[in-house]
Amino acid sequence: MVTTSNAATMQAIVCDAYGPPDNLKVGNVARPDLAADEVRIRSATAGINFPDSLIIKGAYQLKPPLPFVPGFEVAGEVIEVGSAVSAVHPGQRVMALTSSGHGAFAQEATARAAEVVPIPETMDYATAIALFTAYGTAFHALVQRGTVSPGETLVVLGASGGVGLAAVELGKAMGATVIAVSRTRARSATAAEMGADHVIGYAEEDVRKRVLELTGGRGADVCIDMLGGEPFQAMSRAMNWDGRLLVVGFTTGEIPKLPVNLVLLKGYQLVGVYWGGFLARDPAANSDNFRTLAEWIAQGRISPRIAARYPLEAVPTALNDLLSRRISGKLVIDIAPEANAGAVA
Repeated sequence: MVTTSNAATMQAIVCDAYGPPDNLKVGNVARPDLAADEVRIRSATAGINFPDSLIIKGAYQLKPPLPFVPGFEVAGEVIEVGSAVSAVHPGQRVMALTSSGHGAFAQEATARAAEVVPIPETMDYATAIALFTAYGTAFHALVQRGTVSPGETLVVLGASGGVGLAAVELGKAMGATVIAVSRTRARSATAAEMGADHVIGYAEEDVRKRVLELTGGRGADVCIDMLGGEPFQAMSRAMNWDGRLLVVGFTTGEIPKLPVNLVLLKGYQLVGVYWGGFLARDPAANSDNFRTLAEWIAQGRISPRIAARYPLEAVPTALNDLLSRRISGKLVIDIAPEANAGAVA
């Protein structure tokens, strides 16, 4: 039996004009239509991610027509499936990217069935949302794209954010020596707690010089970059022979330019990482990744860090906290009443 909500509208966070987080409003919006290949999810939690701050400003590659509901990462219970869906069923607990790339900050969301991931019975919704995009991105980057091996040196640029902390923890679990780079050494304190062997503050130190010192002049075997800007420029000159420089994002706001002669002379690879594209193109491999992640959680090898939790109406506060860079770890939005225990505004 398919269970659906009878309400024609639902509560959501609405962006009706491009601008800062404080412009967002709580409102009632129509339930999203359900395509044949999609599932409808009763949202329990949603994740705060840096692209959310860009899309509400109109500064992201995706520009949905106004008004729209922001947020793209959701966890909850499937309550309805499209006519072409057979592998997912109502009542299933899942984590997913929304099918439109937005719409997660609402009581219900839709996702393509091929791109949802079941949540293990032992995992709660908050842990699932802390795991999904951050660890999904970091694992894909380090395993499929960076092929990190035990004994290699991994540099994490942006080590205080959700993906950065995931990369630190996963890198240690994979046997790498991890150098965590954040704006200040103090900002890397959480990364150190999660196993980073060394920390660097890029606003306080010469990143290239320090990485070369820590590696005996060899440079990094793998660097995963969420920052762009000057830290990327520094690491483009601090890579080891046969290294892999992984491009994930540009949270400094500056998309860097690379003198490609550096890639030639140092014999390293520049590798793009787009986990959302990987999820859409190879859902089976993505599911394998999450089975491994669930096993590592059960074995105590990793433990996703939730930095703060907020009720739905506090999405603007959460986005401001993200942009302030005061908080290290995943910011979780509790949407369903049963998920709100322990939430803070």
